Amino acid sequence: MAINPSPKQLTAVKAVVFVLALLPFLRIAYLVAMGVPVDPVEFITHGSGDWALYILCATLAVTPLRRFTGWNWVIRLRRMVGLFAFFYAFIHFLAFLWFDHGFDVAAMWRDVLKRPFITVGFIAFVLLVPLAATSTQAMIRKLGRRWAQLHKLIYLIAPLAILHYWWMKAGKHNFEQPIVWGSVVAVLLALRVYWSWSRARTTAAAGSVRS
Repeated sequence: MAINPSPKQLTAVKAVVFVLALLPFLRIAYLVAMGVPVDPVEFITHGSGDWALYILCATLAVTPLRRFTGWNWVIRLRRMVGLFAFFYAFIHFLAFLWFDHGFDVAAMWRDVLKRPFITVGFIAFVLLVPLAATSTQAMIRKLGRRWAQLHKLIYLIAPLAILHYWWMKAGKHNFEQPIVWGSVVAVLLALRVYWSWSRARTTAAAGSVRS
């Protein structure tokens, strides 16, 4: 594809990304409807949580992809990908509230306060809510520079999601996947720290030359 795709090409790419991001949900729904999973509740809960994390990582990967390839147009996919991360996180939370607590908010809240891995997962989900709610063009215009500051919460949400995932898997002594995805998040965040440091150093050097 061209470095700068035409509007028609970009629309086609968005449609493909949309379908690909929706496929895991459709697969989960189909298998549950067919009665394939032994434990459908666990299948929905774990499947939605896993895909929320995977797509969250994909959201973080958009900026490095743009910087390494020069494909500036991929930034226009980030909002949709981020909303899909929230979509799967919402299903994960809804499964927890519905299947585990029967929509009993008080019981859910006691569970959130009692179990640390649920606490950090709940915090990560709550922090995702304002990001999803302000993902419209109208909110971007209304918030101005504050929008970018607000959406930096993703840098806190990602480690919290990894911690939630780690503690959840630790109960079954399964550390392989948390290590893999924790490493992915660490690299994606480390790149941003390096770029921020490099930019600050360049700015400081330029200021020193002007002086």
